[in-house]
Amino acid sequence: MAAPPASADAPRLPPPPAAAGDGPHRPAERSETACEDRGSARTVSSGGGHHRPGGLWSSSNAESLDRLLPPVGTGRSPRKRTTSQCKSEPPLLRTSKRTIYTAGRPPWYNEHGTQSKEAFAIGLGGGSASGKTTVARMIIEALDVPWVVLLSMDSFYKVLTTQQQEQAAHNNFNFDHPDAFDFDLIVSTLKKLKQGKSVKVPVYDFTTHSRKKDWKTLYGANVIIFEGIMAFADKTLLELLDMKIFVDTDSDIRLVRRLRRDISERGRDIEGVIKQYNKFVKPAFDQYIQPTMRVADIVVPWGSGNTVAIDLIVQHMHSQLEERKLRWDMAALASAHQCHPLPRTLSVLKSTPQVRGMHTIIRDKETSRDEFIFYSKRLMRLLIEHALSFLPFQDCVVQTPQGQDYAGKCYAGKQITGVSILRAGETMEPALRAVCKDVRIGTILIQTNQLTGEPELHYLRLPKDISDDHVILMDCTVSTGAAAMMAVRVLLDHDVPEDKIFLLSLLMAEMGVHSVAYAFPRVRIITTAVDKRVNDLFRIIPGIGNFGDRYFGTDAAPDGSDEEEGASTS
Repeated sequence: MAAPPASADAPRLPPPPAAAGDGPHRPAERSETACEDRGSARTVSSGGGHHRPGGLWSSSNAESLDRLLPPVGTGRSPRKRTTSQCKSEPPLLRTSKRTIYTAGRPPWYNEHGTQSKEAFAIGLGGGSASGKTTVARMIIEALDVPWVVLLSMDSFYKVLTTQQQEQAAHNNFNFDHPDAFDFDLIVSTLKKLKQGKSVKVPVYDFTTHSRKKDWKTLYGANVIIFEGIMAFADKTLLELLDMKIFVDTDSDIRLVRRLRRDISERGRDIEGVIKQYNKFVKPAFDQYIQPTMRVADIVVPWGSGNTVAIDLIVQHMHSQLEERKLRWDMAALASAHQCHPLPRTLSVLKSTPQVRGMHTIIRDKETSRDEFIFYSKRLMRLLIEHALSFLPFQDCVVQTPQGQDYAGKCYAGKQITGVSILRAGETMEPALRAVCKDVRIGTILIQTNQLTGEPELHYLRLPKDISDDHVILMDCTVSTGAAAMMAVRVLLDHDVPEDKIFLLSLLMAEMGVHSVAYAFPRVRIITTAVDKRVNDLFRIIPGIGNFGDRYFGTDAAPDGSDEEEGASTS
């Protein structure tokens, strides 16, 4: 969606009740980062402002600043999330190391495998300590949409020269000037996020005024919230924003917040904070930040205390997201490639009497679990050995113990990485490890939305720098191909070349083969058998049953649906 035309007078939403306001105990611009393997919601922010650690500040002095902030209404009950759009409990599971959302990400691409809808990008501008980050988090909470990226402009400060480092150490470098930000990197990062790609975001060290060695990886944005003091200062950046919101907070309040934050959280002395504010922060606001209010679509007075304005913004965003929603026609997907010849990218393990005998055992409903596991593992080993023959090899010469040269072959790639589609795909990991020494393993969790029939991405954990590897993508059964297509799309979004992806499955339906090959014609598809039909419930016929239930000894769903052939629409 293109942003509404900028006007000289952006609509100002109504101010909040007098008792409302940004609470003194809610730090503005709080630092928070999240890793690649956190599943759905991702936040990257490196804190606000740049200051040299200075003198000590007692807690009593810091507390005295609280009295200068607007009081929090004691008689008013906390704001409740709108019941029309929000659930009573957030759709997530929290552990000590990560957050996994149980509300999955629906397809962000069409049946051709290409992205059809860009992520919705919201820009949040305003002065330092105006409450931009707090407003962003309140929007995220009220929006109740998983797979939201909060991107802070603070992560994109330029690396300082030695001379600039010295100036910064004495509070003489202007971090509130547009030239302090790497706008080229901001624009390229936001473009890739809108396109559904994985991006690496720098982590800025505010003590040394430099970027840390390790960058954060972000991926999977349905909604992007970009906040920063110069969020509207670049023309190219403005064109990427679908909605622009300016958080307008009184200058006295912003100063008190900045004093409190820098003194209590960053060890600064009050003289240094005031010096920097008067020399750089206030002039920059008057010259560069306040004028950008005219390009905003919405102006929010009083920041996070203005719950009326935030509710109106959330309602508008819900309507925009509904218009952009992509729906798959599963019936059309099923019939799209009927009677077509199987693609040339498909390789089926030769059906020797031994292979057919093992298929007979694992397809037999009377086969015990022990025998099912044993013969499945044998097939997996044969399948992976067969798949490795499609890797690139080059000529090489080695010397034998007899001192003779042997002209042989060696792997011509950098590294092999396995990625399993949970849960059945993980049963193929031991076979891959048995034949590929020190192979790296990643995981992707994809399940079907029972209301829409669409696959949804719930979680992923991929090794670093996977784009240079040949990737073995593993799932035990592929029926419609929907989950396999989503997994391939995830790998492509992480810059894995299409011709370096190998999709391996013990059993596939012709429909799944055609779906994957049509969307991704350079992906190599490798299996031990292909069955002709998929029934109305998208289960492979004659099939193998629910592979995960038979392998792990778990009971099938009450309706008899198959996890690998139904619930995960592989």
